[in-house]
Amino acid sequence: MASTESGLRIQGDENLQSMLVGTVMRKIKSRTWKKQRYFKLQDDCMTIWYKSKKAGKAHSTFSMRDVEVVREGHQSEVLLSIADEFPANRCFTVVFHGRRGNLDLVAESAEEAQSWIKGMRKLIENLENMGEREKLDQWIGDWFQKADKNNDGRMNFKEVRDLLRMMNVDMNEHHAHRLFTMADKSQTGALEGDEFVLFYKMLTQREDILNIFQEYSSDGQKLSQSDIEDFLRKEQLEDVDIQHHAQELIKYYEPSDTAKQLKAMTFDGFLMYLGSAEGSIFSPKCRGIFQDMTQPLCHYFISSSHNTYLMEDQLRGQSSVEGYIRALNRGCRCVEVDCWDGANGEPIVYHGHTFTSKILFKDVVNAVGKYAFKISEYPVILSIENHCSVDQQRVMAQHLKHILGDKLLRGMLDGRAPVGLPSPEELKGKILLKAKKIGGLEETLNGTVEDSLTGEVSDEDEVAEIDEEILHRESIRRRVKKSKQRLSKELSDCVVYCKSVHFRSFKHARIHSKFYEVASFTESKARKHLREAVALNFQTAGEGMDLNDGLFSQNGRCGYVLKPAFMRDKNDRFDPELPQKREDYQPIVLTIQVISGQQLPKVNIKEDSIVDPLVRVEIHGVLMDQAKQETRHIENNGFNPLWNDTLRFTIHTPELALVRFVVEDYDKTSKNDFVGQFTLPLSCMQKGYRHIHLLSRDGTRISPSSLFVHVRITDLE
Repeated sequence: MASTESGLRIQGDENLQSMLVGTVMRKIKSRTWKKQRYFKLQDDCMTIWYKSKKAGKAHSTFSMRDVEVVREGHQSEVLLSIADEFPANRCFTVVFHGRRGNLDLVAESAEEAQSWIKGMRKLIENLENMGEREKLDQWIGDWFQKADKNNDGRMNFKEVRDLLRMMNVDMNEHHAHRLFTMADKSQTGALEGDEFVLFYKMLTQREDILNIFQEYSSDGQKLSQSDIEDFLRKEQLEDVDIQHHAQELIKYYEPSDTAKQLKAMTFDGFLMYLGSAEGSIFSPKCRGIFQDMTQPLCHYFISSSHNTYLMEDQLRGQSSVEGYIRALNRGCRCVEVDCWDGANGEPIVYHGHTFTSKILFKDVVNAVGKYAFKISEYPVILSIENHCSVDQQRVMAQHLKHILGDKLLRGMLDGRAPVGLPSPEELKGKILLKAKKIGGLEETLNGTVEDSLTGEVSDEDEVAEIDEEILHRESIRRRVKKSKQRLSKELSDCVVYCKSVHFRSFKHARIHSKFYEVASFTESKARKHLREAVALNFQTAGEGMDLNDGLFSQNGRCGYVLKPAFMRDKNDRFDPELPQKREDYQPIVLTIQVISGQQLPKVNIKEDSIVDPLVRVEIHGVLMDQAKQETRHIENNGFNPLWNDTLRFTIHTPELALVRFVVEDYDKTSKNDFVGQFTLPLSCMQKGYRHIHLLSRDGTRISPSSLFVHVRITDLE
């Protein structure tokens, strides 16, 4: 097996060497829960092991693959709560991918804390810099360790059988034993590291890709540069300089120096290319910022979060600044803050008239100020649902100005007269307040606004609609009548381009609305105007967030996606229910051949269970384009299922279409179990033979699980 130390380059790194020795640190869950734990980096330089100092206590582990970032100092609510007890230079927070809770730790000294912080960051950096082959080798190594029950660095046939079951393979025992014997070059009756790699390669032979390779290979042994150009032209339908591209593929993906000198690609190189980001279904052209960012804000779809402060359910869940940090780190550009009067004159944030916990408004503003522009430099909109008294509104204004400083947009850009919305490019690094405002921008410019006025609460300020039965069960009383509320001039003045207004109708808005006015409404009201509506709770995994993540996965994940031209032209009356009335109407046919799957994760906790996978392809867009089709299911094979099923869709408005691939474990007696998914805009889909790298329910990659498909997009005849 490839050397882990050489792959991770730990030799000579004092921090990693110290982590391998291990140390005692405090694990902190709350101000009152602080327990000592022994932490140690395992020899694979990938797993952190820890246990209680008390004898007999069970241990826990986590993989560095699951770690998103390490925060230094008091950068979590838990560590802030014990800031008076432990200095910041001894504290750090391990943040995991997805929705897994943080791990808050306090080291015995600042030096030990730095050793672990720098060491873990080094491991994260190494993982990010790994190629697909290194990632696969690491994954194989993980399985080797899981299967090596007696930890002797060797694996007998019984351990191999258990491994196959763990890896989602239901294989004929005779065939498995034949592969085992072939891989056992030392003839010891057990596989060591390199022998196990050989066994794995025989087990995972990609016949589907080998057939394509041989079809385009002139001699059946390699792909010449001419062969590669032929493949790129006929199958991948490349529209770039194909000769140059073929040369680049050989340069970057061919592992054999001999083949490189011959300007050729071996099967291993071809396999690496198809498994890379270049060979994925998502076009590399769409990964960076490629859209015009100089148009008015209203010309963009903006990634937005509802009830951002919640970590769990909307009735009894935890409110946390972590919700804002996670949303902003996922590219969200509009976050919601529900503000209420709190004790000691300090406004609080929580889901009003429910049992959710409460956090301080100033802590939310601090988090937004700190994390707003770590992922994207484009503007963040702070959507305020204001239930506070005038006095506490003034406190809110003070916090916004003091904490955010120059980041808070407090006036028109360059003092210009208000004629239209600025662009994301012009607003880089700025935080905009969306809230009720006294008067309009004109009055603000003229200085005619009084100290405070009474305003009617707009729809977004009403208590969110919650199931009446739940409300009754929880004995929660909700306010039904709209209230009148006085507004603080100080807070009102912080609102510039995003004044919250009551929504009456589209006709009324078309005639009367000002460019700086924004309307929000509940889902029930939205359904009166639209066939479907979505409240984007970033903390809730599922189809809604998959589609949102898919839409905003393009354009550098910056949180802004330019709307199609027909949605930006005020003279274009695009009707989503009659897309064929567009002057530039050009429907397309999307043909997807679902070929195979690779290393699908096991979803059923029963030890003898094997996945029976099927693939569903969903089209989400205008009403005429909504469609779903499925492959057949493959029994007892989550390791390398082969479908070769072809699905076809006619799409009338491709500019708005999202394509979602869903893998499920078929169950004829009950609902299928979710295995993985991947969603992307149709406009970002590459043609030809492509891999789809699957994501978990909470949006993190399930390496190395993938689908292999062939894509064609043609005009409808």
